[in-house]
Amino acid sequence: MLIPRVRTYVPGLDEVLYGGIPDRSVILISGGPGTGKSIFGKQFLYNGLARGGEGGVFVTLEEHPVTVRRSFRHFNWDIAKFEKEGRFLIVDAFTAGIGSTSQREKYVVKDVDNVHELVDVLRQAIKDVNAKRVTIDSVSTLYLTKPSIARSTIMLLKRVIAGLGTTALFISQVPVGERSFGGPGVEHAVDGIIRMDLDEVDGKLYRSIIVWKMRDTKISMVRHPMDITDNGVIVYWDRYLKLTAASVSIQPLPKEMVDEMRRQSRKLRMQPGRLKQRLKRLRRNDVANKLIFLNI
Repeated sequence: MLIPRVRTYVPGLDEVLYGGIPDRSVILISGGPGTGKSIFGKQFLYNGLARGGEGGVFVTLEEHPVTVRRSFRHFNWDIAKFEKEGRFLIVDAFTAGIGSTSQREKYVVKDVDNVHELVDVLRQAIKDVNAKRVTIDSVSTLYLTKPSIARSTIMLLKRVIAGLGTTALFISQVPVGERSFGGPGVEHAVDGIIRMDLDEVDGKLYRSIIVWKMRDTKISMVRHPMDITDNGVIVYWDRYLKLTAASVSIQPLPKEMVDEMRRQSRKLRMQPGRLKQRLKRLRRNDVANKLIFLNI
C-alpha cells in the first residue's frame, strides 16, 4: 500500500526517508544548540509554501516574531509574500503580547504555560490559512520545568494537528554532547524522530543527521553527513559518516542501497501524476459505461 507522503524538499532528506514524511505525522527534530534544527524547521515550511503551494504555520516559543522573520530572510526565504497571500502566519507564543511590535501580531498566546490556550490559537491559525505544515520551535519549552506533563502536552498538540490534516515538526532541545531526544514520554508519543548532531573530532566540527524512528516508512539506517549553506540544510544522502571518539570518515553507501533509495524517492515523486492519470481514466470509463447503459 502506498502511504501518502509529504515531501520535505530538503536536498537529500527525501531520499533518506525513501520518499518523504508520512502524511499527518508529528516528527521530533532533536539536537543540541547549533545543529540546525530551527533552520530545518523553517526550511520545511518555506518549501511547502514555495514548492508545494501549501499553507504553513510557524509557532515561536523562543524567538521574537521579528527575529523569526529576519531569520527567514537570511536564507532569502520570502515569507512576507505568503503572509500577504494569507498562506503563512506566525503564532507568537514568546512575547505574551508585550511590546509595541508584538501588538501587531494577530495570533498571540498570552499565557505560554497554558497549553490549552496555545492549542486554541494554533487550531484557529491552521484553519485560517488551511495549513498543511506546522513547525513548533521549540516544543521542549512547554515542559522543560514540568517533565511529568511532557507526554500529555505532546499528545494534545498531536491530536489537534493530525486531526486538522497537517504534518508537523516539533523542535526539541537537548544539552550539548547528549544523544537524548527529549524525554521518554515525548519519544514514544511522536511518529518520528530525526536527530541533528554537531560533533567535535580532533578540533574540527562535523554536522550529521540520522533518522532514529519513522512510522509507516522505510528509512536509511545510517548517519548521513549534512551541511548548512546559504540555501539552508543539505543532506548528503548517498554517503554515511563513520564516527569514533578519535576519528571520522565519510564513506559512500553501497550501490544497491543508493539505487533503492533513489528508486523509491522517484516513484513517490511520480505518485501524484499517476493518481491524476488514473482519475482521468476512471472518469473516461465512467462516461463510457453511462453511454453503454443508455444505448447511445
